[in-house]
Amino acid sequence: MRNQIKNVCLGMLSLTGLVLAQLAVAQGNDIKRTASGHPDLSGTYDVSTLTPMTRPREYGDKMFLTNDEAAAIAARALERDIERNQASDPNRTAPPQGGDGSTGASGNVGGYNTFWIDAGTSAFQIDGNWRTSIIIDPPDGQFPPVTDERRAARREALGAGEAAPVREGGANDGTAYWLDAGLDAPGPYDNPEQRPFAERCLLSFSSTGGPPMMPALYNNHKRIVQSEDTVIIQIEMVHEARIVRMNAEHDPAHITKWLGDSIGWWEDDTLVVETTNFRDMPAYSQGSANMKVTERFRMESGDKLIYTFTVDDPTVWSAPFTGEYSWPRSPNKVFEYACHEANYALEGIMKGARMLEAEFRGEAPEGVPNPTR
Repeated sequence: MRNQIKNVCLGMLSLTGLVLAQLAVAQGNDIKRTASGHPDLSGTYDVSTLTPMTRPREYGDKMFLTNDEAAAIAARALERDIERNQASDPNRTAPPQGGDGSTGASGNVGGYNTFWIDAGTSAFQIDGNWRTSIIIDPPDGQFPPVTDERRAARREALGAGEAAPVREGGANDGTAYWLDAGLDAPGPYDNPEQRPFAERCLLSFSSTGGPPMMPALYNNHKRIVQSEDTVIIQIEMVHEARIVRMNAEHDPAHITKWLGDSIGWWEDDTLVVETTNFRDMPAYSQGSANMKVTERFRMESGDKLIYTFTVDDPTVWSAPFTGEYSWPRSPNKVFEYACHEANYALEGIMKGARMLEAEFRGEAPEGVPNPTR
């Protein structure tokens, strides 16, 4: 079956490459333009892709995949989806305490299938070439080294108890492990505002809104609405809407935002967007308030936008890094992402933590007042 799937994927990818090659010249002249002559970026794009942010180590400095390699990646993904979408056993038992060892969005307790997951069906192509990673600079497709200052600051924060304790690899073994440091030790579930922005439905996870704007496990649509003085990028995941002010100056430095302050201008047929003025914890959480992100949007054809970004934060990374990937147009619409409407997950997270703490202290399940408050 695996060989059959691979052959089907290879045939589909070969046909796609042939069609793209034949249409490249024609579509290059088929890019819609605004009244002022700029490319019209307006529309909806589906940015899902199997291409990872960083390059698998076995590829080294190799930027491009062969057709066979791209077909193998697509075949593995299809085979995995077929396997995971098998009907669940209605008589199955609950996962073991602490989880079943599974990874990903199922949260170490196992997911019933991949119905909600839409991470793409293939790697992406730019100018007819399959890419091995989104990052293209450094040439090895990896992030630049983190600065000594960043590592030292992280160690100091952990040592001072300023950061919520985390188990190695982020594992959760179903215990109030943070109380190993003492019954009054602070933990990662002491109050809702400690929880990540995505968990609280304030921002999406995986930096889908960014900048830089990245693909995620699902909800990968982005919609661009363009006028002469403003470009708005609506993100499907959660509800962000980035506002790019054209030919403007940045806000004063003391005005900071989760998504930063974005200004844009045209360089020939490429829209350039520069974003600064981030909060201490921006949507792209690996960065900091000192981050500057420069994005470039160009139409490779009437049906595909190429998104390129450069992240520069000398307080976090020893050098800037650049990535790019394709945004194919989509006929789909971006619907409301209600997130926490009638969702009691956050209450369950807090209540579950209190029960684990009570069990750790040998108290009754209903617990006693939390000494950390």
